[in-house]
Amino acid sequence: MGSSYMTDPIIFLIDTLFSLYILAALLRFLLQWCGGDFYNPISQFLVKITHPPLKILRRFVPSIGKIDTSSLVLMLALQMLADASILLLLNGNMINIGSLAITSITQLISLLINVLVFAVFARAILSWFNPGSFNAAASILETLSEPVLDVCRRVIPNLGGIDLSPMAALLLLQLAKMVILPPLHELAGLIG
Repeated sequence: MGSSYMTDPIIFLIDTLFSLYILAALLRFLLQWCGGDFYNPISQFLVKITHPPLKILRRFVPSIGKIDTSSLVLMLALQMLADASILLLLNGNMINIGSLAITSITQLISLLINVLVFAVFARAILSWFNPGSFNAAASILETLSEPVLDVCRRVIPNLGGIDLSPMAALLLLQLAKMVILPPLHELAGLIG
């Protein structure tokens, strides 16, 4: 009982701090990839808090076209460090690096899908209230959700002013989560 008394709060703290920073790095990556407005105050915040480690990584990890590979490396390294820390606190055992890498990639894909689901859902809700007004958060949501919604709009015909693309996007994102994540979890279990 003594070891788990302090282990649970430490795990919670590690998981929360790493998750928030990984989310910031993911949002910066997505905004850069989608061509987001970096004069937006939220974008400025994301750039400032993720700049120090990315500045170092960019010396060694070049970008590939529009893909900021240093952001991807940072997110993967942080996720693996968080997962390894938590596993060591829980088990105290050695960690299989292959299983850890696949588990971390799976968690990052899950986070990406969750961010896109939230962006599409929140944008749809905001469109009902005060449409057309500018808001820093609404601008970010539009930038994040537009690539997914654009794909759906190409497939779904215009139905006279009713945009069903958010519903289709949410269905596709949930389907992607159900199809992509289980095989990765299984692969991580096989390696581990």
